[in-house]
Amino acid sequence: MRKARAKRRPVLPDPKFNDQLVTRFVNNLMYDGKKSTAFTIFYDALDIVAAKTEQPNGLEVWKQALTNVMPHVEVRSRRVGGSTFQIPMQIRPERKVSMAMKWLIGYSRKRNEKTMAARLAAEIVAASKEEGAAVKKRVDIHKMAEANKAFSHFRF
Repeated sequence: MRKARAKRRPVLPDPKFNDQLVTRFVNNLMYDGKKSTAFTIFYDALDIVAAKTEQPNGLEVWKQALTNVMPHVEVRSRRVGGSTFQIPMQIRPERKVSMAMKWLIGYSRKRNEKTMAARLAAEIVAASKEEGAAVKKRVDIHKMAEANKAFSHFRF
């Protein structure tokens, strides 16, 4: 029998905006335990975003970008009678946020700008305008779920 599920650890809010979501994002952004470097990259990216969009601070644009990247449905594989079906399912709110963060960071790492802060800023601005690679990923996931809607009665 499996052991009990691990308890969710509380995440401390970040020092500048006092927001737990920012800390979660920075934790995903971090490499090799270098959290202060990740915070520097994130704050620099928000400054660039604020300059590009003429907003007082880039946090609102970042939150808008995160909302635009969040998927609502995904496909999960399920074996039924010897064949595997892709079954569309609703996503838990926690998973929505973490998928959006990972896509935003992953696709900003693949961009061509010089610094990571510039890449992240460019991807955030693109996502806030409903364009960019991370938003395209969400659209593709939704299309796949729509295409496999016929198998939704196999849901468990």
